Amino acid sequence: MSEHDEPNVASPHRDIQQVDDKHGLEEVERTFSPDLDKGNQQRYDKVDKELAKYVADEAFEISEEENSRLRRLIDKRVLAIMITTYFIQAIDKGTLSFSSIMGIREDTGLHGQQYSWLTTCIYITILIVEYPQNYIIARVPIAKYLSFMIIAWGVVLACTALCKNFTGLVVVRTLLGLFESACQPAFVILSSIWYKREEQASRVTYWYMMNGAQQIVGGLLAYCFSLIKTGPLKSWQWLFLSYGIVSVLYGLFVGWWMPDSPMRAKCFSEEDKRLMVERVRSNQTGVQNRKFKKEQVYEALKDPQVWGYALVQLCTTLPTSGLGSFQGIIISSFGFSLLETQLLAMVLGFYIIMVLLGSVWIVKKTNQNLLTMLGFCIPSFIGTICLMTVPTDSKTQKIGLVICYYITLSFWSAQTLALSMLSRNVGGQTKKSVAVALNFIIWATGNAIGPQVFLDTDKPRYFFAFSTHLGCYSLLVVVIVGLRFYLVHQNKKRDELAAAGVQEARDAKMVHAFEDLTDKENPNFRYVY
Repeated sequence: MSEHDEPNVASPHRDIQQVDDKHGLEEVERTFSPDLDKGNQQRYDKVDKELAKYVADEAFEISEEENSRLRRLIDKRVLAIMITTYFIQAIDKGTLSFSSIMGIREDTGLHGQQYSWLTTCIYITILIVEYPQNYIIARVPIAKYLSFMIIAWGVVLACTALCKNFTGLVVVRTLLGLFESACQPAFVILSSIWYKREEQASRVTYWYMMNGAQQIVGGLLAYCFSLIKTGPLKSWQWLFLSYGIVSVLYGLFVGWWMPDSPMRAKCFSEEDKRLMVERVRSNQTGVQNRKFKKEQVYEALKDPQVWGYALVQLCTTLPTSGLGSFQGIIISSFGFSLLETQLLAMVLGFYIIMVLLGSVWIVKKTNQNLLTMLGFCIPSFIGTICLMTVPTDSKTQKIGLVICYYITLSFWSAQTLALSMLSRNVGGQTKKSVAVALNFIIWATGNAIGPQVFLDTDKPRYFFAFSTHLGCYSLLVVVIVGLRFYLVHQNKKRDELAAAGVQEARDAKMVHAFEDLTDKENPNFRYVY
């Protein structure tokens, strides 16, 4: 369920697993003695100094009307930027897929697996730089840093139009991976800083579904560019150059419009800043703390849920990256023209948006994140099996295979909801930065491998690739079931502590919410599942 109660005894100093000891409850009662709270000053000493100026002594109620007003202010300044940025990044990444049928392979002399490596090299770069990126993101003004990275990737994207061979393309694609690697981790952090737990799943979905929007808009724009037949540049070169210039201009706007944090938001009043900090107190995952805590690093690396979220990314990105990179090639192999292929890619975008909005609507109604993820895995099995078994003898069968290709991507629901669970279920700023870094390192690994399973010798049906995808979906089911069992068990242990009278396991005032405690250190924390 979404916010179930469950005690796990970890005080700010002791891991919750000790509850299983025969003297566990007695030990917990001693640990959470009045010594833990020796006054407000001691608590503020544990809070980030910039954040402490806006933190109240204990929780106070904010009316629903006021909450809605604050959320609208935040959406205007933060969500709008996250959605637009991710849309531009998705379109920028999608240019390679669209250009694959616009002549880039022939004009640059690509052969064999070289086209696949142009996607893989991006994610190998992300794999290497992801932890340094997350370390930086946690310690710099996040909006300004994001602005710089957008400008940088725009410049690199525009330079792609100058490439004449495989070597040049590898260089610009590697740099693109370096600069784009800040985007998604920054958004996960921003979601947890600005939004309440119950708001985060929908906000993550809103920006993530721009992958679908780029299929629609990107397909239409790519077709328009493909109509350019004369001039100093080829149609695919105009595509890269135009998108790069737009990205640079937009990056400048981000630096001007988006606030770095509630505390630094000059666009909001001081009272609104305090309310914005207070409204996320119930998250109990913190807002900001720039102190590096190595004990939180160890906890993150030993936490089963952190590895669970990472495995979800592996099982979903491996199929996603290959299907995305080869979508034009796969669809056109069914006998469709360039125009038909671009239009069918647009329909895929609508389907992705429907899947993501549908899954977040189900979660909102049922509070069942993992079961919803499980349900959306079923169409992926069906679609993939059909792609491997249905012949391509007639036009009807080919249209049916395109539909199967669409429903195969239903697993995107799991990818999105897992990201939102990561932002909602991991407390402690150092632990969260490590968890996010690990998540996107594995995410990059899946994306790097994905195009490589589409072997040039296996075209046009790519049986080896789709067999690999079936293995990914099977592992995904196992991971989702395991995560649900683990999180339910953790919540039950915390409920037992609350029932036994441990005050810190049922702290309605949430006085320790901003002390940079991890989810394991805070027995009042309850996991979303």
